[in-house]
Amino acid sequence: MTGRRHLVPALLAVAWMVTACSPESPVAAGASDADLHVEIVRTLDHDPNAFTQGLEIDGTELLEGTGRPGESWVQATDLDSGTVRMRAELPSPLFGEGITVSGDTIWQLTWRDGVAVARDRATLAEQRRVPFDGEGWGICAVPDALVTSDGSPTLTFRDPVTFEPRRTVQAVQDGSPLAGLNELECADDGAIYANVWTTDTLVRIDPSDGRVTAEIDASAVRDALPPGPRDVDVLNGIAQIPGTDRFLVTGKYWPRMFEVRFVP
Repeated sequence: MTGRRHLVPALLAVAWMVTACSPESPVAAGASDADLHVEIVRTLDHDPNAFTQGLEIDGTELLEGTGRPGESWVQATDLDSGTVRMRAELPSPLFGEGITVSGDTIWQLTWRDGVAVARDRATLAEQRRVPFDGEGWGICAVPDALVTSDGSPTLTFRDPVTFEPRRTVQAVQDGSPLAGLNELECADDGAIYANVWTTDTLVRIDPSDGRVTAEIDASAVRDALPPGPRDVDVLNGIAQIPGTDRFLVTGKYWPRMFEVRFVP
């Protein structure tokens, strides 16, 4: 669907140009056991028909993946123009989940279909499907691995080519396992950020041992939502603007996306 206008306006390009050149380091770096909240920097339009499951900025493009049978797709939007360069549908009855970029591949999880879809980064074309056990929720990429969630406290580190599991860590907050880990973002500060399903809470996780090093109250973005054509669902979707302390966050069927900082 090349040339179709996405609802993210060209204002995002301004935000990108300003923040990409910012000398600021990620605000969360070095903090530990912190209670943070979101500070809204900019409000952007978002497709209210997108049941958002994954959000990522790669180069000059915003990548988004959605869910539900018949509504699941992956889309690449140019950050400068706000134009959708390409969209690839995930055929029904597959239920799309998180997405991430690893090298020349976009990985797209499915929920309970038992396969991960490897797509060509440039064309979004499906290249292969790889079976895996359990449910697929969120996914992000570190330099030598893919990290996936399944709604439990477990984060699984996988081979970025074969998708085979290598190791796991358990997310632990105040000594107790933290379930509901959903959409993931592997950030510049070395931490993994995760949506906690059904809540307006994000957490920052140390990937070495699973310790939750910060809890982030994101209720301000829900409070800023206007009515949309569909009933809004949960907060889901987090993408760092590379090289900055800012993130994009949105939710399922949300008519807005927000550029935010995480602050004390």
